[in-house]
Amino acid sequence: MSTAETKARAGQELPDFKEAMAGFLSDFRTFQADVKNRIHKQEERLTMLDRKTMIAGRPALATQTEAGGAPHQKAFEAYLRSGDDDALRGLELEGKALSTAVAADGGYLVDPETSETIKSVLMSNASIRSIANVVSVEATSFDVLMDHGELGSGWATETGSSIETDTPQIERITIPLHELSALPKASQRLLDDSAFDIDGWLAGRIADKFARAEAAAFVNGDGVDKPTGFLTHPTVDNDSWSWGNIGYVASGADGGFSGADCLIDLVYSLGAEYRAGATFVMNSKTAGTVRKLKDGDGRFLWSDGLSAGEPARLLGYPVMIAEDMPDIATGSASIAFGDFSAGYTVAERPDLRVLRDPFSAKPHVLFYATKRVGGDVSDFAAIKVLKFSAS
Repeated sequence: MSTAETKARAGQELPDFKEAMAGFLSDFRTFQADVKNRIHKQEERLTMLDRKTMIAGRPALATQTEAGGAPHQKAFEAYLRSGDDDALRGLELEGKALSTAVAADGGYLVDPETSETIKSVLMSNASIRSIANVVSVEATSFDVLMDHGELGSGWATETGSSIETDTPQIERITIPLHELSALPKASQRLLDDSAFDIDGWLAGRIADKFARAEAAAFVNGDGVDKPTGFLTHPTVDNDSWSWGNIGYVASGADGGFSGADCLIDLVYSLGAEYRAGATFVMNSKTAGTVRKLKDGDGRFLWSDGLSAGEPARLLGYPVMIAEDMPDIATGSASIAFGDFSAGYTVAERPDLRVLRDPFSAKPHVLFYATKRVGGDVSDFAAIKVLKFSAS
């Protein structure tokens, strides 16, 4: 093909290419405009949803109904604006005075408002744990090795032969870990729709219940599937005390005080090596009685803490209020005094485990919470009690 023919053919194809390109660009612009229009409509829809969410909140738990909501509220608003009794037709309020005191007279028109949090009854969970020896373990039990014997000794002369002396005895005290458990449940719909944090509330209630359960066991637990309380060990007169028992001092009167001297006797029934870290333990009712006691010069034995958070003091020693201690009664050991950091050991796995199970009890969600803890007296010489008896 000659050069002239080639140029002529190229000249014919160029307009066809331009037309095709122009058509493609026109279609592309149409497609682009359509996409932008759809995106704009989607953004407007999302904006409307966001506004509704901001107005309604999550969720609208018995708050005021929006305009266009409850029919009775729309009718009531129309009545207030126009004064037309016809607006209240169907609500059967014609000729009646409106009052919130009577539901039929309009009381149901006032929507209640629900608190965003749950207020719980306050309960004391003061525990011996705060003054005891607390250890974290990864095993099923914790062993305390105690040397409570006395090493023998004697004076020797330069040339005399040495004689054999007594060897101290080591005793093993085993503190097994027991399991605390709880299994509350809540419906999935409640968890999804509630205005407050149900999960957090349940976790807090479980932790509080566990704290109160172990506090009671550290004082009165029988050791069967729970810690052994220091008050469940045998008590003997401190004058005849022996290892394995808790020594007591008598108050001098059955179910009461014969005077304040018994408290002084209780303090000095404890060895000097323990008194430096000793604490009084009693419940609120007993504390109310003790607070009224005076010495021979008319001065109160009880003194309040000098600053916020500092415990009250009795005869110069701090007082811990533990509501699990028994009330004053005949033969009761209602006041304890001792160095609990030496005398009582709490062994525990430090983690509180909560398993969330949404499958086993549909449509409810189970919260299986467990904690392992144990406790027992580790030094019987470090704790004494006041027994409310004549002798």
